[in-house]
Amino acid sequence: MGWIIFVAFLQTATIICIAPFIQGIIKKTKARMQNRIGSSVLQPYYDLIKFMKKDAVLSLHSSWLSVATPYIVFVSIVTAGLFIPTYITNNGLSFMGDIILVVYLFGIARFFTAFSALDAGGSFGGMGSSREIALSAIAEPALLLAVFAVLLSSGTTKLPDLIASLTSDGWSWFSPSYGLAFFAMLIVLIAETGRIPVDNPDTHLELTMVHEGMLLEYSGRYLGLMMWAAQMKQLLLLSLFINLFFPWGIAASGNVSQIVLSFLLYVAKLVALGMLLAFIETMYAKIRLFKVPKLLGSSMILSLMAILLRVFE
Repeated sequence: MGWIIFVAFLQTATIICIAPFIQGIIKKTKARMQNRIGSSVLQPYYDLIKFMKKDAVLSLHSSWLSVATPYIVFVSIVTAGLFIPTYITNNGLSFMGDIILVVYLFGIARFFTAFSALDAGGSFGGMGSSREIALSAIAEPALLLAVFAVLLSSGTTKLPDLIASLTSDGWSWFSPSYGLAFFAMLIVLIAETGRIPVDNPDTHLELTMVHEGMLLEYSGRYLGLMMWAAQMKQLLLLSLFINLFFPWGIAASGNVSQIVLSFLLYVAKLVALGMLLAFIETMYAKIRLFKVPKLLGSSMILSLMAILLRVFE
């Protein structure tokens, strides 16, 4: 019991503290690739501190939903993080179907975010929430299919067991099904984190916003919590991608030196993957909204092809 509490504390602290750093790495990489100096990698921390110090101002038409949503979203994302291994696999919290629970917790956060945007009665918030719900109807099945394409190799939905299977006798990098699942998951990762070409997290044009459009009615600590939760969700999706395709080096025991080495390797993987996302954002322009379902549909097709190839291998 003591080990479970200790690992849960480490997991929660890692998710909360590292998420803004990865966001800073992505922004800094994008700036350097665009021949700009850019802000410091610590700027997301400064922004969160600034928002937390300010009072929140809400619309007169807002109800209790707008007040409760930032806390519900924050807790949902942190809870989901307890079931996604970061640098320790043996956390004692996994159970059959935990990856399904993670997707449902993401869905809860998305549900309350979308409905709180409607609660204030603003036109841009309603537009952003309608877009988010429409895209999530395709993005969530695409995410599950991409994950299931890899889960077939171990026959379990428990992520620690999956990592052990992949590191010992899992798929080979030269397997066509593994490659298809990799690209399918990469497309879902870009869509679920709201990156270009699906969405632009740095835009200031209300008509092009999706996720950011739902946060226009928030300010102060409420906006800080919503931004922090979005950064943590991004970190968890990156961690899930690492678990599925780069699981090597994750500590499986309580050895201190092994945990430290696994943590450093985990951060290096996150930084490399964040730089890859920044590279993709720099190389591509934002696509039109009605083309996003086609992009996510291609991810689902790749996942189905990976599943069929895996079955007949």
